Amino acid sequence: MGGCFCIPRERSLTRGPGKETPSKDPTILSECIASSEYKEKCFLPQNMNPDLTLSFCVKSRSRRCVNGPLQEAARRRLWALENEDQEVRMLFKDLSARLVSIQSQRSQFLITFKTMEEIWKFSTYLNLGYVSVCLEHLLFDHKYWLNCILVEDTEIQVSVDDKHLETIYLGLLIQEGHFFCRALCSVTPPAEKEGECLTLCKNELISVKMAEAGSELEGVSLVTGQRGLVLVSALEPLPLPFHQWFLKNYPGSCGLSRKRDWTGSYQIGRGRCKATKSYEPEEKDELSFYQGESIEIIGFVIPGLRWFIGKSTSSGQVGFIPTRNIDPDSYSPMSRNFAFLSDEERCSLLALGSDKQTECCSFLHTLARTDITSVYRLNTFKSLQSSRIRYTSVLLPRVATLGGGAQGCSTLPVLTASQPEGFKEVRPGRAWEEHQAVGSRQSSSSEDSSPEEELLSATSDSYHLPEPDDLDDPELLMDLSTGQEEEAENFTPILAFLDHEGYADHFKSLYDFSFSFLTSSFYSFSEEDEFVAYLEASRKWAKKSHMTWAHARLCFLLGRLSVRKVKLSQARVYFEEAIHILNGAFEDLSLVAALYINLAAIYLKQRLRHKGSTLLEKAGALLACLPDRESSAKHELDVVAYVLRQGIVVGSSPLEARACFLAIRLLLSLGRHEEVLPFAERLQLLSGHPPASEAVASVLSFLYDKKYLPHLAVASVQQHGIQSAQGMSLPIWQVHLVLQNTTKLLGIPSPGWGEVSALACPMLRQALAACEELADRSTQRALCLILSKVYLQHRSPDGAIRYLSQALVLGQLLGEQESFESSLCLAWAYLLASQAKKALDVLEPLLCSLKETESLTQRGVVYNLLGLALQGEGRVNRAAKSYLRALNRAQEVGDVRNQAVAMANLGHLSLKSWPQNPARNYLLQTVRLYCELQASKETDMELVQVFLWLAQVLVSGHQLTHGLLCYEMALLFGLRHRHLKSQLQATKSLCHFYSSVSPNPEACITYHEHWLALAQQLRDREMEGRLLESLGQLYRNLNTARSLRRSLTCIKESLRIFIDLGERDKAAEAWLGAGRLHYLMQEDELVELYLQAAIQTALKSEEPMLALKLYEEAGDVFFNGTRHRHHAIEYYRAGAVPLARRLKAVRTELRIFNKLTELQISLEGFEKALEFATLAARLSTVTGDRRQELVAFHRLATVYYSLHMYEMAEDCYLKTLSLCPPWLQSPKEALYYAKVYYRLGRLTFCQLKCLLCCPGWSSVVQSGLTTTSNSGAQVILQCQPPE
Repeated sequence: MGGCFCIPRERSLTRGPGKETPSKDPTILSECIASSEYKEKCFLPQNMNPDLTLSFCVKSRSRRCVNGPLQEAARRRLWALENEDQEVRMLFKDLSARLVSIQSQRSQFLITFKTMEEIWKFSTYLNLGYVSVCLEHLLFDHKYWLNCILVEDTEIQVSVDDKHLETIYLGLLIQEGHFFCRALCSVTPPAEKEGECLTLCKNELISVKMAEAGSELEGVSLVTGQRGLVLVSALEPLPLPFHQWFLKNYPGSCGLSRKRDWTGSYQIGRGRCKATKSYEPEEKDELSFYQGESIEIIGFVIPGLRWFIGKSTSSGQVGFIPTRNIDPDSYSPMSRNFAFLSDEERCSLLALGSDKQTECCSFLHTLARTDITSVYRLNTFKSLQSSRIRYTSVLLPRVATLGGGAQGCSTLPVLTASQPEGFKEVRPGRAWEEHQAVGSRQSSSSEDSSPEEELLSATSDSYHLPEPDDLDDPELLMDLSTGQEEEAENFTPILAFLDHEGYADHFKSLYDFSFSFLTSSFYSFSEEDEFVAYLEASRKWAKKSHMTWAHARLCFLLGRLSVRKVKLSQARVYFEEAIHILNGAFEDLSLVAALYINLAAIYLKQRLRHKGSTLLEKAGALLACLPDRESSAKHELDVVAYVLRQGIVVGSSPLEARACFLAIRLLLSLGRHEEVLPFAERLQLLSGHPPASEAVASVLSFLYDKKYLPHLAVASVQQHGIQSAQGMSLPIWQVHLVLQNTTKLLGIPSPGWGEVSALACPMLRQALAACEELADRSTQRALCLILSKVYLQHRSPDGAIRYLSQALVLGQLLGEQESFESSLCLAWAYLLASQAKKALDVLEPLLCSLKETESLTQRGVVYNLLGLALQGEGRVNRAAKSYLRALNRAQEVGDVRNQAVAMANLGHLSLKSWPQNPARNYLLQTVRLYCELQASKETDMELVQVFLWLAQVLVSGHQLTHGLLCYEMALLFGLRHRHLKSQLQATKSLCHFYSSVSPNPEACITYHEHWLALAQQLRDREMEGRLLESLGQLYRNLNTARSLRRSLTCIKESLRIFIDLGERDKAAEAWLGAGRLHYLMQEDELVELYLQAAIQTALKSEEPMLALKLYEEAGDVFFNGTRHRHHAIEYYRAGAVPLARRLKAVRTELRIFNKLTELQISLEGFEKALEFATLAARLSTVTGDRRQELVAFHRLATVYYSLHMYEMAEDCYLKTLSLCPPWLQSPKEALYYAKVYYRLGRLTFCQLKCLLCCPGWSSVVQSGLTTTSNSGAQVILQCQPPE
């Protein structure tokens, strides 16, 4: 699993006959499997599911348990993403997986893979911890990232089924058809199949291709290169996807010995070791020693290599020593950070972005810069600008490409008396740099060169060496083009210089990667061919003179130049000659290493297996075991790949890690960054512990940034940050990288305003801590200002105040200007936090300190902020004076913008404190001033606020047309600059205007729709839910078929959002609203479903009052309708009444019984109506409300009347009359009592036959009707037939 999961060794990959019966219904993979039997032989289980479940849980580090509230918040966020999963799909795409579905209730994702590379990358990210960090980016909002304590204490733990992941990996591996296996045991084919089948050693690597169904596969041995058939039962696929990828992309042979296996320790060692048995050398470069002899290790011993370099403590000789002949417990083991053999090697990776440190610090200072010392601030504490201190516009630059290109030129030291005359030190000049940039690069032909080899060429045969103008030609260097004879004395200087026994510092330029000796030691030749001829002539004289070291070094230089021209066979001859001449001498270890490694690279290129087996292993030892060795050839990568293959063969993690580091360093120096990433990820998995992982993490973050993978770039720095919290510093360039990638990650709409994502806060805080340790006060203050900016952006001024207070202390230490700027920022933050008193405490001393200065602008800035603070304190007159002083200072210096701001603040003060005319005049003058300015985003956003204030003044003065125009102008400016917050303010005002001031349902809906779109862009789910609810109501009020359908859509969308947010009361009301709409649309089959869902949601919320309300409203749906009115009884009687009695909600119970009575009367269920009316009458006497009692008894009388129980009806009517107030309040009230008297008269005259009472009731009714002037009622009374 990307360097993390393995196929269990004990599991049998082939099933013998009789051990397991195949399934009768096997699953067939059409790509590669033809039968059930073949599937078993191809290592695959049956019924493979291609999908993988990824589960997560949010845990607290300190408590070591699940953080319940955060887990629930993450689950709700996931629920919200189920239907809008584009963001999740993009995240998993970056993680090399494909999203199938989201299962929010289980906190799970279902993902799948299509290629082996996808599963390799994903498993790597999973084990590096990047998947969990990326899920934090997805599931948590800015409130989480601004809470530093919560961020440090929280981690997301992800889990997958490892065995199922292995199964998917094997399936994809076989599906691709070409993969690599390891031999489980030695295999010798029978005599009749010799030549057809492969002979294998245990652990030998084989490249396998899928063939037709059968028990044998076609394979190629990576040791011998032979092809043949091999039994499936003898093979095991390599379990690590990285190994599969590497062997496929870096093909070559392996150096596994067939005679004996390596038996060394599994730890890198150094110091001294003890020989376990004697050894007689087979080659001259090997060291002889006796059993028990103490051997000093030169460099290190690395497990997996057959050789290391050692020195006999008895004889002092140096040579190669077989690892199997020493005691692994006798030397000092190295720490777990086995990738780097020295701190210099580790720092070479950490230095990847160090050359940009100054540039990144400069960027941080630019991002922190503010114009608060020169530009007045507008009073917008409750509007669009309330969340920020305005910072100057900053675009995030990219970190330039690092680590590539040729290395700097090494130079020879200034000649001393011991150096031969004629070899002067050369200052590296512009000519060399220009040549390195634009020099000709044409490849020459060679009989031994292939197209691949030609790509190694770094120059052409017509290479021109620079000829410095400020240096004279060396007197003792001979120019062969003059035709002079080759005399020995002409070569004496170079031979004397090169024949030094052992290594000297001035030889460094001979072995380095950049061929710096061409410009330092040998600079008098204008043509490379001329120089080669001179070296060849020198070689001949060195050979004649038996000058061993000069001869060897000249052969080495000639070999390097031949490789440069891709003349590999010629270079091989030179290198072999040099090694032969040295005859096992190791005094110049740099020369020996360069010779062996260059020759090994040529053997690998030319595939000379028969010649290079031992030399390859020794070259690998020199490459891997010597620390701080500089590369001398581009094609050294082939030797590194050979060493890595050997590490894979023997299963040595230290050797594999070492080879990965060498590959990273070499590829970075070659500028081949796109090839570095797999090796860096593998090395990070193998290292796993700081400080090694810290160095590799810096490389990974740099590479992810170059590949435009912002999630991974930020995640790698965050992982590094966790280590930094344990005592390691976070480099400034990585903070810059985080700021850059979080902007990409969240798609901030206005990057030109220098907005910073809250996601960057943890890294900014760590960088701040690092600057505190380094006492870098300037950068420390810049980071404080940036952090305060983030808090203000997200309307958290308290957090901003904390960092601005720290910035003020640092500013006082740095200088007056920094102190003044920090004081203003702090005062502004206090104002945004509605702490005007504390702002005054900062500003008043600051104003006193400015009295002796001559800066009118600075005094004006302080006066303006002082006015804002005084206005916040309610000291209106003093605030007005401060604004006027600020206005005067701006007029004195001719600053129109500051004049406009001061005038606008005066207008706002007048709007709140004095009559409307002054405010209107001030604001109109402000608009005129802004019109004089050149349009910019900042001034236009200030003008938006002025238009809103002016519209408020005009609307309150009943100038509706002009006020509407101002609102619309404000919205237009917001749309022009795509500024969401200003659009939001203007849209809110327009919605209020069309709903309350000048009602217009269609226009109100239009602006509510725009408001909804803004909420979606701002990702404010709570606002979006409320707006959908309002839109649903607006559409329902239109009461058309189309508007009802749109209303239903809005209500259902709001329902989903309220569920996501966990607002059960809102969700319950949305369920009810949807049910009501289905009733209006006559979709009766869905009505009960939604109403029951509403009630169940309310009951689960454990809010009985909400449940009571919803029971009643659910009944009202039918009660107020025209269909199925009887359904209301169940909700009233079975649901609402018991809850009302339990909650002792007497008035609600009374209201429900009244509704039940009315409903039964309309349904002519008078017996039931009598029951409910009686209960209502009893309850009404308890409430103490005479009007409620009157209504209850009137309904009871109506029921009795309907049941022909006239005497009871008369009693109830008389009760209602007894509740009549002594003075009638309105004609309607008089009409009601007239009707009651009329009803009593009819009861007496017609039903009760009481002629004595009838004239009295009639006269009362007549007097009542005369009072109400109701002629219709009078006619009715007069037309009654006498009895």
